[in-house]
Amino acid sequence: MNTDAFLKKGFEISTDNSKLDINLVYDFLINESYWATGMSAERLNKAIQNSLCFGIYHDKQQCGFARVVTDMATFAYLCDVFVLKNYRGMGLSKWLIQTIREHPELKGLRRWSLATADAHGLYEQFGFKVINRPERWMEIFTPYTTTADAL
Repeated sequence: MNTDAFLKKGFEISTDNSKLDINLVYDFLINESYWATGMSAERLNKAIQNSLCFGIYHDKQQCGFARVVTDMATFAYLCDVFVLKNYRGMGLSKWLIQTIREHPELKGLRRWSLATADAHGLYEQFGFKVINRPERWMEIFTPYTTTADAL
């Protein structure tokens, strides 16, 4: 995960939301993810505005994304992580997670969380583990019912 090697190949990671290709992010989340089915574009836009977002770009074209919901003091929830199919297998997801974990605004947080059905191996490389004492955790889960989901 040598940042210089990725930069030399025309890749960059940015937290500048103005660079995000919102249509690409929305298309991926709605059509290719298992976790955002039914999310409206309006809801995604609000989520992006209220999160610290990371875009991966190759020659200025977006090819990956992650979103961190955080208070930047104690807690962060990592979500909506993806790399487009044509860019997988290059180490970009590892570079993305490393970059997120090393971001200055996210240093020293007491707790990180995420939910994944299939990428445990990736996240374990960066210290994530199955929740300790799950009996202490609770949730309210309300799935989106339609892409016209109102805010």
